[in-house]
Amino acid sequence: MPSQRDILFTELRRLSPQVTGGLLRIRQAAYRDGAVPAKHKLLTAMAISIAIRCEPCIRSYVRMAHEKGSTQAELIEFLEVAMTMQGCPGEEWALKAYAAYTESIGSGTTSDAADCCDHQTPSGTDEEEAR
Repeated sequence: MPSQRDILFTELRRLSPQVTGGLLRIRQAAYRDGAVPAKHKLLTAMAISIAIRCEPCIRSYVRMAHEKGSTQAELIEFLEVAMTMQGCPGEEWALKAYAAYTESIGSGTTSDAADCCDHQTPSGTDEEEAR
């Protein structure tokens, strides 16, 4: 059964297909494998999410990076970068990212990935609806 968020998102995409679908297309293009592997792009997005203190984004990017094959060692190195840029607050937010990672490896995915900005397409719709 789709969540209320999924229902609203589907309706918004129907009412605003150019803009809402456009954001999905941007994400798909930005986080693809290219000269830089997708997992590194996602880990960079996670580090930025730590800097801007967006916990739903942190959880989503950690989950997606893990799904793309990011290792614990890679995650830790990106957390170290985020912490050096933020100091003590960075450590606190890096802990949230590490907790999301441990959940992701323990369950295969994070269950409450993001209320405000889940970067996956809801309800299994994908590139098809993005068009």
